[in-house]
Amino acid sequence: MPVQVLREQGRNLGHAARSPGNGTLHPSPFFAPGAHPMNLLHTMLRVGNLQRSIDFYTQVLGMQLLRTTKRPEQKYDLAFVGYGSNPEHAEIELTYNYGVDRYEAGTAFGHLAIGVSDVAATCEAVRAKAAALGGAITREAGPVKGGNTVIAFITDPDGYKIELIERDATRG
Repeated sequence: MPVQVLREQGRNLGHAARSPGNGTLHPSPFFAPGAHPMNLLHTMLRVGNLQRSIDFYTQVLGMQLLRTTKRPEQKYDLAFVGYGSNPEHAEIELTYNYGVDRYEAGTAFGHLAIGVSDVAATCEAVRAKAAALGGAITREAGPVKGGNTVIAFITDPDGYKIELIERDATRG
């Protein structure tokens, strides 16, 4: 049972973790009863063209532009996108540093993940728009290696990978 459901039932456990194998929720050992729970608020991605990235995440992935901040004296601009605002939903912070149009992705970052009801249909629906905005489907829909979960990957205009994971709409 997701933490949100427990909260709605008046049984706020703070943060909870699923036991391997059976999916049972248990209170996190990192939070004592009555402590303030932590929430993931956002992930920051550095981008080379802020408007191009806003267009990709809103037009291809269906996110909303939640807010923007311009900091010309500090030479950066921000745009927050997501499927809702935090703290209820995690957001993506797109950061444009003036004069930087490209970043090296490095080897530490892996990918973002988005749950969708039909991975193959989502790929077909976004393929042309993703390409027009500098992105691409880089792994077609199919089962994950060694498993049955259907996944695909899209790469955004800055080279960040977004995994699409087929999820039953009733699952969290």
